[in-house]
Amino acid sequence: KGKSARESLEEQGLWEEFKLKYPFNPIKFQDPRLYVAGEQMTNDADLAYFGVISIGTPPQSFTVIFDTGSSNLWVPSVYCNSAACENHRRFSPGHSSTFRNAGRSLSIQYGTGSMTGFMGYDTVGVGGISVQNQMFGLSQTEAPFMAHMKADGILGLAYPRLAASQATPVFDNMMNQHLVDQDIFSVYLSKNSAAGSVVTFGGIDPNHYQGSIAWIPLSSELYWQITVDSVTVNGQIVACSGGCQAIVDTGTSNIVGPQGDIDRIAGAVGSYSANGDNVVNCNSVNSMPSIVFNINGQAFTLSGSTYVRQSPNSNLWILGDVFIRQYYSIFNRAQNMVGLALAR
Repeated sequence: KGKSARESLEEQGLWEEFKLKYPFNPIKFQDPRLYVAGEQMTNDADLAYFGVISIGTPPQSFTVIFDTGSSNLWVPSVYCNSAACENHRRFSPGHSSTFRNAGRSLSIQYGTGSMTGFMGYDTVGVGGISVQNQMFGLSQTEAPFMAHMKADGILGLAYPRLAASQATPVFDNMMNQHLVDQDIFSVYLSKNSAAGSVVTFGGIDPNHYQGSIAWIPLSSELYWQITVDSVTVNGQIVACSGGCQAIVDTGTSNIVGPQGDIDRIAGAVGSYSANGDNVVNCNSVNSMPSIVFNINGQAFTLSGSTYVRQSPNSNLWILGDVFIRQYYSIFNRAQNMVGLALAR
C-alpha cells in the first residue's frame, strides 16, 4: 500500500499548512460551456486510482488517473522543470518517431492543482487498444500539489465540449476509429486499497456488479451529469431538497457538495467540525446512519463509514470514488446515460 498525497504531507507535518495554501477548489466544475478492453488500475489508499498507458513509437509508459470529470489527456514532458515533473516520468517527443507538434498551447485548472504546456499528436496505447493520432498535452509547468500525486498524468473521459484546446478525448477517438464494440466504458473501484480496480472500454463486466443496472439519463452532456432528487438520512431530507445536479467523477476521491448541505448531512450523521474537517469518533462509525442519494426514482445508499468533503464554492455535487466504490458505474455515450449497479 502506497501513501496518498495527503498521508505524505501529514507525515511531514505539512498537511494543515498545505490545505490552507491550496484549498480544494471545484472551479473545474464551473465551465460554461468491436472491442472490449480492461485496463487494470492501482488503488492508492482509496484516494486515487490510476493505470498504465503508453505514448509514442517506441512506447513510453506513464501512469494516469482515468478521470470522468475532465476531458484532456496529458503527461509531464522533458520540457517541464516543476518539482512535480522531477519525480514523475516525462515524455520525450524526440524519442518517438510518430510524434507531431499540434502547434497550440494548453492550460488546465483542476479541483486541486493545474498545469500548462503544449499539444501534440501521437499513438496512445490503453488496455491493449492502440489509438492513432491522439492529441495530448505535454506539461511544461505543474502546480505544487501535482508533486504529491502518484500518477504521472490524467486521462480525461468526459465529453469533448469540456476539452481544453479543442482536443478530441481518448474515448471519442476509440469510438471514431471503431476500436470498441460498444460506445460504453465502465468502472469498478476496489475497496480498502485492494487490487482489482478496472476501467473496461467497450463494454460491461458482469463480474463486478450484482442485481440490475439502473439507467439514469444525463441532464447535461459536458460532464457525466445527472439529476439527484434528494439526499436523505433516517428518512428525512437533509440536502438537495427539490433536486440538484451532480456529476459522477472518478477523479474526485470523496463526495463533494455545497457547504450548507454538507453541514446538514454532517449534523444528521453525528459528526463535528475540527480544523475545517467533519470528524467522527472512530468507535461510532459502524453505528452511523446511512446517507441515501435518491436518483431517478431509486435509492443509492452509502453506509456510515462514508467520508464527506466540504466544498463551499459550487452548487454542483460530485459523486466521487466514495460513491463509485459502492456502485459499479457505466458511462454510456451511445444513449448519453449513466448506469449504476451495486458493486460486488
